[in-house]
Amino acid sequence: MNKITILWVDDEIDLLKPHILFLERKNYQVITCLSGQEALEEIKQRHIDIVFLDENMPGISGLETLNEIKIINNSLPVVMITKSEEELIMEEAIGSKIADYLIKPVNPNQILLSLKKNLDHSRLVSEKTTANYQQEFRKIAMELAMVNSYEEWAELYKKLIYWELRLEEIEDSGMFEILESQKTEANQQFGKFVEKNYVDWFGNKNGPIMSHTLFAQLIKPELKDSKTLLVVIDNLRYDQWLAIEESLNTFYRKRKETPYYSILPTATQYARNAIFSGLTPLDMEKKHPQWWKNDTDEGGKNLFEAEFLEAQLKRLGLDLKWDYHKISSIKQGRHLSQNFRTHKNNDLTVIVYNFVDMLSHSKTEMEVVKELAANDKAYRSLTKSWFKNSPLLEIIQQAQGLGLKLIITTDHGTINVKQPSKVIGDKETSLNLRYKTGRSLTYEEKDVLATKDPKKIFLPNINVSSSYIFAKNDLFFAYPNNYNHYVSYYRNTYQHGGVSMEEMIIPFAVLEAR
Repeated sequence: MNKITILWVDDEIDLLKPHILFLERKNYQVITCLSGQEALEEIKQRHIDIVFLDENMPGISGLETLNEIKIINNSLPVVMITKSEEELIMEEAIGSKIADYLIKPVNPNQILLSLKKNLDHSRLVSEKTTANYQQEFRKIAMELAMVNSYEEWAELYKKLIYWELRLEEIEDSGMFEILESQKTEANQQFGKFVEKNYVDWFGNKNGPIMSHTLFAQLIKPELKDSKTLLVVIDNLRYDQWLAIEESLNTFYRKRKETPYYSILPTATQYARNAIFSGLTPLDMEKKHPQWWKNDTDEGGKNLFEAEFLEAQLKRLGLDLKWDYHKISSIKQGRHLSQNFRTHKNNDLTVIVYNFVDMLSHSKTEMEVVKELAANDKAYRSLTKSWFKNSPLLEIIQQAQGLGLKLIITTDHGTINVKQPSKVIGDKETSLNLRYKTGRSLTYEEKDVLATKDPKKIFLPNINVSSSYIFAKNDLFFAYPNNYNHYVSYYRNTYQHGGVSMEEMIIPFAVLEAR
């Protein structure tokens, strides 16, 4: 194994002999230079793993040398060492992407710690993360056997996401596979839990906050004391929310985060209309038949969200100045960003942003997006990249400047489907891959949560004999006709409508302007 090579640059290098001997005894190779110019020549001629660089040297300074080093090799870690505690020098060094900043006199252990932090960081983090997860694995396994409330399921799901994000940072595929199997087992148990308890959640004060109660229970209380921007990002899972949250920290601080539950089906037509109407799908059909459309009806299924919201605001006694925007294209997003300040006097500005939904569906349709979002890690990364460069972030930045409170939530999540489940239905059967509604459905009972009386879960009956089935785990429905082609086309795509933690347990966050 090759020794790690350190380049130490200091015009008083002789005074550092004890440090160099200490490092050599630790099996590091140390090359010394007396000036920045010498150091640049060394870096051009040989492989260097890390540079210790004195800030105050004759000739070109440490900061000037640092800039030149980054031009030659931007990824080479540089540790700045200086006698000065001037804030300006620190800021310049940090702005130039130094790996560490040490103030003289330094002791050998400080140097060793900096080396381990910069060169051995990945291995140390990997070993620690693996050891911690191995310990946590047993706790999660015990919790899975005992979890028996919607609160406990939300906490368990967040814990699994936490470990998923930690383990994806280290190179241990074995640990990641164990976590994936634990998530699969959790979803199997979650499906049983929902099947047993879902009916009882409706009208139960002890049930979870759900799509149709979200506005009254969580959003309404936030509208009393400040002007508010409410952003509903369609199809945003909890892990994707965590991926974009970091980009908000410059502008907003999170005051509150509450997981809530999407209704079934976990689909825009049902869940998002329920948010804006404050009603179940069954009640929407009864009270607002002019706005509600069933799966088999022609035309768009969620074209009346603003009308639903207006009716709910009146029902809740909220006399607000408000408006509503649905963004389905980059052009619409830019237009709203350019004109957002005209809404500064609103008590409530609502934005529905459809990008994540378009992304998940385009993964099904476009090979290039299939490649970019090949798994959950890539899907999170793609979501984060989109958000950082989106008009939505520009709008949020403007909202911060106007002192608006920010609420971010979603209507449902999505799951990467892996396994097909055969289903047979007539021509009137709905087309969704994670749920079906229709007459005379034939299906694998073990694969679904089924209801033959939709009114029990506050869903409308399209026909007298209509039933609903919801796919569990990571299954998707496939018809026997042209089965192999259908399965190949939709396997490993992101779908929603069914029963899984990813689809049902979703984020609601309140943030205040910095």
